[in-house]
Amino acid sequence: MESYASPPAPSPQDRTRLMPAMARGFLNRCPHCGEGHVFGRFLKVRPACEACGLEMEGHRADDLPPYLVIFLVGHIVGYLVLEIEMGYDVPLWISLTVWPLLTLVLALGLLQPVKGAVIGLQYTFGMHGFGKAPPARGGTGTGERRGGEAGRRAGDAPGLGSV
Repeated sequence: MESYASPPAPSPQDRTRLMPAMARGFLNRCPHCGEGHVFGRFLKVRPACEACGLEMEGHRADDLPPYLVIFLVGHIVGYLVLEIEMGYDVPLWISLTVWPLLTLVLALGLLQPVKGAVIGLQYTFGMHGFGKAPPARGGTGTGERRGGEAGRRAGDAPGLGSV
């Protein structure tokens, strides 16, 4: 029977700590070096950091960022609605205009930073595509993508065959 050795887990010193990595992601910066950008478009994550080469393509933020945004915006807007409506006599047309608009602006404004913070969280703990050791500090400077499992599409994955 053959045994396969798993690659050694990266040491904790190789990764940025939790709060700095999440703060960098919140500010649309690479969680590893803090110099490159996480997003190429509004919510589209870059395949790799242009500064240090960290592969970000395999991340799996999925539904956590929208859930967190709904939770935060619901509490903020809900509190404001209760305070304003209980304390003042506000015309209905103002309430029907202000609250949905505020909800939309807050949700769209928080979605990208929260997703970046979740990517920073995943990077710190080596979750979902960040299992490989990050590049050495200082990086390669080329910003080119390196191959590997994270770069494959589902159709190219071994064992799935053609669909």
